[in-house]
Amino acid sequence: MKSRVLVVDDEESIREFLEIMLRKEGYEVTVAEDGQKALDVIKKKSFDLVISDLQMPNLTGIELLRQVRDSYPDLLFMMITAFGTTETAVEAMKLGAYDYITKPFKIDEVRINIANALRSRNLEVENRTLKKELNREYSFQNLVGNSDAMHRIYELIKRVSQTPTNVLVTGESGTGKEMVAKAIHFNGPLKDQPFVTVNCGAIPESLMESEMFGHKKGSFTGAIADKSGLFEVADGGSLFLDEVGELPLTIQVKLLRAIQERVIRRVGGTEDCKVDVRIIAATNRDLEDMVKKGTFRQDLFYRLNVIGIRTPALRERPEDIALLANHFLKKYNDRLTKTIGGISSEAMDMLKKYDYPGNVRELENIIERTVALEGGATILPERLPPFVNTPSGRKMASTHEIQVTDDGLDLDKVMGQIEKELLIKAIHAAGGVKKKAAKLLNITFRSMRYRVEKYSLGSLGDDDLEDESA
Repeated sequence: MKSRVLVVDDEESIREFLEIMLRKEGYEVTVAEDGQKALDVIKKKSFDLVISDLQMPNLTGIELLRQVRDSYPDLLFMMITAFGTTETAVEAMKLGAYDYITKPFKIDEVRINIANALRSRNLEVENRTLKKELNREYSFQNLVGNSDAMHRIYELIKRVSQTPTNVLVTGESGTGKEMVAKAIHFNGPLKDQPFVTVNCGAIPESLMESEMFGHKKGSFTGAIADKSGLFEVADGGSLFLDEVGELPLTIQVKLLRAIQERVIRRVGGTEDCKVDVRIIAATNRDLEDMVKKGTFRQDLFYRLNVIGIRTPALRERPEDIALLANHFLKKYNDRLTKTIGGISSEAMDMLKKYDYPGNVRELENIIERTVALEGGATILPERLPPFVNTPSGRKMASTHEIQVTDDGLDLDKVMGQIEKELLIKAIHAAGGVKKKAAKLLNITFRSMRYRVEKYSLGSLGDDDLEDESA
C-alpha cells in the first residue's frame, strides 16, 4: 500500500511543491492550509507521516503535534522551519517529532529524509505488531508459530497433557522436540512434579544402565556409594528420553520392563523398586525402519508410541520465520543487553528465503550471532552470515524443476552438486562442527571426511575430522 502523507502549510506554493514531489515518489498526499484543518483531517483519515510548518495561524505545528501524539502514537511528524530558526524545530523533536527540514528545500535531501522516516515508522510498527502477536496466541510454552501445523501441535499438546499416556515426539534435529515435551509436562497435572531429561545418545553404553536405573555400592569399579537412577529421580513426574533411537538393545529390554511393570532394579541390587513415571520420548530417526532392521524392539516402540507427535521442519512452515526471528531478536537483545530495534525488510527477505537444514535451532543461532555483531539500531542484510544469501543456502529446486531435455544431462554432475549443497548446509547448521554435521546427515565420520575432501570443503568450519580414526 502507498504511504499516506499529510502536508500542512499556510503557504500555497509550499503545499503545491511538496504535493507534486511526493506524488511523483509514489505517496498518497493530502494537503491542509493550517493546523486546525489538519487536525480535522487526521480525525477522519489515517496517515503515516505529517509534514507540517512550525509557524501557522489558528494552530501552530507544535500545538498540532501536542494534540495528536498521544492519540496517534504511530503517526510520524516532520517539521518545516526557516533557515536560521531551528531552535523551535529542536523543541518539536523533543516532543516526539522525527526530524525537521529547512527552507529553502534541497530536493534530494527532503526526498531521502522522508523515505528514511517512513521506513523507520513502518519497521517500528511491524516489529511492535509482531511482538504483540508473540505475546498473545502465537506463543505456547516457548513454542512460537502461527502456522496451521503449529496450531495443530498446540491443540494436540493441550489434549495429551491431561493424560498420563506415553508420547513419542518425532522430527528433524532442531525442530523443538524437547520444547514439545516440556509443554506436555508443564500444561498438565504433573506440572509440579519432576521433569527429568536424559540424552540417550550422550551417555556411554557402559554407564547407561546405571544412569537410568541407579546402582548399589560396590556393584562395579567406581561405585563408591548407592546412587538413584533417573527413573527414581523422575518418580511421580515425567522422564524425557531424548534421542531414544540411540539406546542399545540391551538397555531397550530393561526399559521395556520398567515401562510395562513400573518397577526398576538398580545395578548390583536384588530388590525391585516401584516407580510411577510418564515417558515422553523423542527421536529424529525412523524408529519403524529401525524395527524392520532389528535395531529397535518392536514391543518397546509400541509402548513409547501410544500417542505420536511430529514436529514440522521450519521449511514446512515458512510463515513462522518472521515471528521466530523477532522472538529470538528480543531474547538476545535482553541476554546481550542490546537495543536493536528490528530487522530490516531486506534482511528479513533473506531469512525467509533460506532453507534452514538445522531448522529453528539454526535460525536462533543466526539471530544470536547477528545480534552479537550488530552495532546499529537495525539488523541489515550485510550483518547476516554470508551463507544465508548464497545459492547453496537458498531453497533447493525440487526434482521436478530439473529438466531432462533432448540433449540429456550429466546425472553424476547434478547429483554431485546436490550432495555438495547438502554438505554445506549441514556444516552451517552444525555451527561448523563437521562431526555434528555428519550426524545430521546420518553418515559416518569416515564418509564425511571423504566428501569434505572430494568437494574441497576443508575451509568450512573446523578440522575436527582430521584426528578421527578410520
